[in-house]
Amino acid sequence: MQRPRGVIVISALAAIAALYLWTLAVVLFISPGAVSLMAGKYFLYGLELAGPYMMLLGGSVYALVAWGLFRLHNWARWMAMLVMVISVASLIPKISMAELGVPVLWYGLQIALRVAVGWYLAQAPAVIDAFAKIPHGSTRIITDKSESS
Repeated sequence: MQRPRGVIVISALAAIAALYLWTLAVVLFISPGAVSLMAGKYFLYGLELAGPYMMLLGGSVYALVAWGLFRLHNWARWMAMLVMVISVASLIPKISMAELGVPVLWYGLQIALRVAVGWYLAQAPAVIDAFAKIPHGSTRIITDKSESS
């Protein structure tokens, strides 16, 4: 089964997030205080204050989701949708307190993009078909009704 292009892009973005978090964690282990813990706030949603170990754990979760999406595992699709829900929930207070103008547009764009990614993973026919599992040991036979009669 061919992977939908959108799933490949989402998988690549999750892998980049994992690399970013792992890099931050390594820098913090080598030189504590060289980088602010808040550098991971866009991917850890408040857990970045727990330190470099949480960054390693968060990066591992993103890497696992990236690998699962690339291999078309349905659990990874659900995990990616859960991450999108958590990220939208973390943006609601920011957009509620933002001044009118560019900040509202920026947070609104982030929310819209994350909702679009979640909706794509949940509803797109190509994604649903790509993640559909064929039971082990069986085959899928497609026939045309006009040929069977």
